[in-house]
Amino acid sequence: MHLLFGSFNPHKANEMRAILGSDWQLSWCGEFPDLQEVEETGADLAANACLKAEAYARATDLPCFADDTGLEVEALGGAPGVHTARYAGPQADATANMARLLTELNGQANRRARFRTVVALAVAGQPTRWIEGVLEGTIAHAPRGQGGFGYDPIFVPVDESRTLAELTPEEKNRISHRARAVARLPELLAQLKP
Repeated sequence: MHLLFGSFNPHKANEMRAILGSDWQLSWCGEFPDLQEVEETGADLAANACLKAEAYARATDLPCFADDTGLEVEALGGAPGVHTARYAGPQADATANMARLLTELNGQANRRARFRTVVALAVAGQPTRWIEGVLEGTIAHAPRGQGGFGYDPIFVPVDESRTLAELTPEEKNRISHRARAVARLPELLAQLKP
């Protein structure tokens, strides 16, 4: 089946190809020059994932799955959550987002956190469905590692001493929140009407 991954982020597209492997014919939004990026106005991760999947499926006539991911820090009441990508402001980059988070956790003993990814699947004429994947961990005191993207340099998964940015791409793709959600994508595909 030919699926569209509803993202304009080339890092996420490459990660998705690595997770799914060669069994899937996968396109991503960057391959469609006329496609406009959908504004993430949903109140939560599921709403944003559904917004993107539905809009890109309509625009391309392809079955589309899209994700939204949030970093939820226990000591911050679940923040940054749905605002993860824009935590330090609308134009902020990963470095600024991590700096804000580390400043807010300065002196905080509780550094428990989790990455949560919601993946939504939209197919014309069928209800949009979604699933999620979670990776528990803690926030490091300073960035470490050169790999990954986003908050990877400060997130240490449970049962690991390294940050996600210190893992190889293969190691990360075996345990990541995104991999855990995408591993359940066949569940959604099996629910499609013929």
